[in-house]
Amino acid sequence: MKAKIRNTEIYFDIAGMQIAPEKNTYVERPVVFMLHGGPGGDHLRFKQHSLELQEFAQLVFIDHRGCGRSKKSKQKDYTIENNIEDIEALRKYLGLEKICILGTSYGGMVAQGYAARYPKNVAKLILIVTAPSYHFLDDAKKILQERGNAKQIAITEYLWNGTFKNSKHVLEFFKTMESIYSVSKNKKRKPYSKSQTIWSHEALNEGFGGFLRTYNIIPQLKKITCPTLILAGDKDWICNSNQSKIIAKNIKHAKLKIFKNCGHALAVDAHDKYIKSIRKFLKK
Repeated sequence: MKAKIRNTEIYFDIAGMQIAPEKNTYVERPVVFMLHGGPGGDHLRFKQHSLELQEFAQLVFIDHRGCGRSKKSKQKDYTIENNIEDIEALRKYLGLEKICILGTSYGGMVAQGYAARYPKNVAKLILIVTAPSYHFLDDAKKILQERGNAKQIAITEYLWNGTFKNSKHVLEFFKTMESIYSVSKNKKRKPYSKSQTIWSHEALNEGFGGFLRTYNIIPQLKKITCPTLILAGDKDWICNSNQSKIIAKNIKHAKLKIFKNCGHALAVDAHDKYIKSIRKFLKK
């Protein structure tokens, strides 16, 4: 399904019912916009680790503009500003009043921006392994020097510089970085390199080579008024848990949980806790 909004086409998919039968009646479940990371990823990994959430919410999976199955355009259009406004346009397109938002990594940055700009439209906010400002880049570079091997440090230069050549190059990056993104020993876990994600090197380059270098939502976080759940991993190299602490400090109704022995792939490394925490938060 694609929504023709703001001179582009945004792909979205839906799992779960909004009005669902329960015993001898019907209940209205929250609608949750699921915002993927990157920038430059797509929604598919949510379908690997978050489908259980449809048992108590209606999930709206979204590919950011130029990403996944959404319409391609010029690289300069792949900005956080456009991502925020695309979410608002999609909310209106779907005829929804208030929405819940779950944003992972870069998706969490978009989610923070949206909730600060449109606080009356957000019922609940869920931020997973994300950051509130460009300072996450400095932290990540330090952590990589401490934990990464020579090959990982070398290939990450393409990330820092925003110079990936194509989608295969991005795939090579995630394959090389697999051991640092996730600390899970679960052999059934599907790695990034086999996720069938449609990677957009243009969106990734635009972010890390451009706007993420000056990104800073911290002064706006006080505008977020809805209940907020923040989940972080203590072994996260790219959006370390200190970044989540800053978010929690600046949002009045925020609750922070930091999972031990958990990397950036929190939904995999701490899957059961991830699902349980979100279920409890949404059902309040």
